[in-house]
Amino acid sequence: MVSPPDNIVRGSQDTTGPMTRDELKSLACLGFSADLVMQSFCHTAAYPKPVDVVTHHTLPDFIQTRGGVSLRPGDGIIHSWLNRMLVPDTVGTGGDSHTRFPLGVSFPAGSGLVAFAAATGVFPLDMPESVLVRFTGTMQPGITLRDLVQAIPYTAIQNGLLTIEKKGKKNVFSGRVLEIEGLPDLKCEQAFELSDASAERSAAGCTIKLNKEPVIEYLQSNVVMLKWMISEGYGDPRTLERRIARMEDWLANPHLMEADDNAEYAEIIEINMDEIKEPILALPNDPDASALLSEVAGDKIDEVFIGSCMTNIGHFRAAGKLLADNKSATLPTRLWVSPPTKMDAAQLSEEGYYSTFGTAGARMEMPGCSLCMGNQARVEPGCTVVSTSTRNFPNRLGQGSNVYLASAELAAIASIEGKLPTVDEYMSYMSNVNATAADTYRYLNFDELPEFVEASDKVEISDEMREAAKKLSIL
Repeated sequence: MVSPPDNIVRGSQDTTGPMTRDELKSLACLGFSADLVMQSFCHTAAYPKPVDVVTHHTLPDFIQTRGGVSLRPGDGIIHSWLNRMLVPDTVGTGGDSHTRFPLGVSFPAGSGLVAFAAATGVFPLDMPESVLVRFTGTMQPGITLRDLVQAIPYTAIQNGLLTIEKKGKKNVFSGRVLEIEGLPDLKCEQAFELSDASAERSAAGCTIKLNKEPVIEYLQSNVVMLKWMISEGYGDPRTLERRIARMEDWLANPHLMEADDNAEYAEIIEINMDEIKEPILALPNDPDASALLSEVAGDKIDEVFIGSCMTNIGHFRAAGKLLADNKSATLPTRLWVSPPTKMDAAQLSEEGYYSTFGTAGARMEMPGCSLCMGNQARVEPGCTVVSTSTRNFPNRLGQGSNVYLASAELAAIASIEGKLPTVDEYMSYMSNVNATAADTYRYLNFDELPEFVEASDKVEISDEMREAAKKLSIL
């Protein structure tokens, strides 16, 4: 058992936040000892019940007066914000099963443990074994990261390490840390797509081996974003200042957590990307059940959802470009679109993609969890869906719905075709996406956006918070 030190991050979303608040009251917590505690409102902001409205008005003050950072209803998904507050040596936990950092390592927990960790700055942890997934080869044309996500259970099934049948189910990932290597140049936004999906593998946590360059790029951007938050009146400002100082300390001496040379693993799974020549989907209604596109092509699709913490701005640009090339007057499907944060939504609007989505007849949702949460808007009963959401358990998106999980690119193509395309049809569409990939798959680098840079230039970090940050640095 280990007790991680107090450089930890705690995340809380609005369906677990009230329970965490009550636990904190029982602990008589008047101030957080954890370096960062963040509260979001992504699960209930779009369709709030009266009790949710009360939470929206009262919980931010409770968090901020104890030194935590509170987001606002409509800001977007907890993970898309929390990830931008990380330093690479971060150990964390959160009251959401998808608290799966792309930097450092995190272990989701219940509201009681999250409250204990926030109040005391430590949390007890039985360190589990690890399963190593090693990617080799090169990503093939038309293949997306979402396909690599699904390649993990697909390969585990082929290797006899994972079964679909619930009775006597075998799952090599369950309760273990999923360690991923072989994709060192991924942007951090891309890395999260892989770490996020470790929740569906029932893994205890996930780490991804990245090179320093994408991590440096990410933190340089995030320093500007956090300064912008201070300029916009987000609190607690002292916590945000301390976090910025920690990021700047890391940038002055970059170092990344790595596995020991003699590390031992419960299993090692090799995935050769040269052999992945077509998309891999999760079948209805089990995120482990996997199939190649050629095995399910032609299945009629009624509704499509592009959103959730599994998406980033590049996915929406790709979907937008596919929709813009569609010459049909109307889509044969009902299309839902929900960017992960308000910053993504603003940038997509500025670039004209909201106009494209509107012209296509898409239902635009407030940035947040939307259909993925399963407790707000719903698809029609009994329909067949292609979704970019995290999971597809029975009845989650709609009563009796059959939900495939796939990439945003395949989802957009299915919305146009009204069916799952053939591999040839898919590759034809993707040739246009691939031709403009450099423009499409750009990420939100706030240090390159004038509005954010101008705001950040006006924010000064106090000497007190810089000293506090140095005491928290491991190296």
